[in-house]
Amino acid sequence: MSIASAKITINGTDYALAYNSTSGLWEASITAPGATSYNLADHVYNCNVTATNTAGTSTTVNGSTLAALKLRVKETVAPVITITSPSTGAYVSNAQQPVACTLVDESGGSGIDLSSLVVKLDGTAVAAATLSTTAITNGYSVTYTPASALADGSHTVTVAVNDYDGNAATGKATTYTVDTVPPTLNVTSPAPDLITNNASLAVAGTTNDATSTPVTIAVKLNGTDQGAVNVSSGAWSKTVTLTEGANTIIVTATDAAAQATSVSRTVTLDTTAPSIKAVTIAPNPADAGTTLTVSVTIE
Repeated sequence: MSIASAKITINGTDYALAYNSTSGLWEASITAPGATSYNLADHVYNCNVTATNTAGTSTTVNGSTLAALKLRVKETVAPVITITSPSTGAYVSNAQQPVACTLVDESGGSGIDLSSLVVKLDGTAVAAATLSTTAITNGYSVTYTPASALADGSHTVTVAVNDYDGNAATGKATTYTVDTVPPTLNVTSPAPDLITNNASLAVAGTTNDATSTPVTIAVKLNGTDQGAVNVSSGAWSKTVTLTEGANTIIVTATDAAAQATSVSRTVTLDTTAPSIKAVTIAPNPADAGTTLTVSVTIE
């Protein structure tokens, strides 16, 4: 009895097989399914082959009897890594600053293979215990928190991951600066508890920060910000206008990591001229060469 026809069924679609008299095989050239088989049972398409003889009798086999009919199909789209914080160039004051990212595969893809996730701090892979993951649509949100405080200065975190079909995401990195030390701030003018009769006052000094620059200076007079303050090579100055009586000046230096140092000064403006109310000279008249006593009442 000869074979009349043969077909293979893949993912519900039948493909006719043609007899090749040269090879003696029933063959077809077909296109693989467009979706990964990873999400199916055993991660494969269980194909069927049916052969029918000229008498109309058919035989069907599938992957349960012939392992070759278990078709593994892989998608070729790499997942995407997005580092959400901190951004490259950021300054942070937390020595154990968390680094957050998302790992997302395409819809219907094989999915993120968390076992392939590699996070490195300054070139060294971090411990799994420092990573926390939360499932999101088509992937995961991942947060890395350093196990111990990092030294002040620049640090780089890199992230790499694959999907279950072995597609490697383009690795991503963020480089940020840890700064836990507030800037130094010296106020050289005015002197503490200055009393003056000049309403125009120069507030000046120096500032510095070993880790993060630039340092910005803010000057408040009686609670009101006095506007932009120029800082050049650490030196700064701002002219303010005092009001009569006691004035409170607060100078604040803030570095790039938002660490701040403040210095307060109290300056009294007194523009009221003294009033001489009464003067006595005794004795008056006086003998030449004798001692006089002068008494003055001043308000």
